Amino acid sequence: MKKTRSSRPLRVVKEDQHRINENIRYVDEVRLVGENVEVGVYPLLKAKLLAREMELDLVEISPNAKPPVCKIIDYKKFLYEQKKREKVLKAKAAKVVIKEIRFGPQTDEHDYEFKKKNALKFLQEGAKLKAFVFFKGRSIIFKEQGQILLLRLAQDLEEHGKVEQLPKLEGKRMIMFLAPKKVK
Repeated sequence: MKKTRSSRPLRVVKEDQHRINENIRYVDEVRLVGENVEVGVYPLLKAKLLAREMELDLVEISPNAKPPVCKIIDYKKFLYEQKKREKVLKAKAAKVVIKEIRFGPQTDEHDYEFKKKNALKFLQEGAKLKAFVFFKGRSIIFKEQGQILLLRLAQDLEEHGKVEQLPKLEGKRMIMFLAPKKVK
């Protein structure tokens, strides 16, 4: 890092971030905002001097405004708080979990009930459900049985989940998606 006349080092700015200190160019005036400075339009040199006196950074917040809006802040602290906010937002974002249940075209009643119980548990936990019938070898001739099985599952679970995609044959699999119903 290069040193300026004061003891503060000049910071290098990445392309996707804000322009700071000496990287703010090609303008004569800037609008200063913030808690520690009087809001108004200042010549660029005076704004840089104010920032240097306070031992803070002049950060260009809105470069497209006329004149550009700048703020005198500690840039490292500003980036830290911005990352912290983004992390909190990311944590609050809904994560979609997809659980799978596999059937054969000739699944018997006991196995069906067992898998239906698991599917109900997955939907109550808030996960999406991917139910599919896998056809091995010549069992592809039982396509109708597979479709009936998946539609029966959808009907049995209709009070807990809604069908997002009706049974559809993709290669050797017939797939259906169920999503949990929103609880009011």
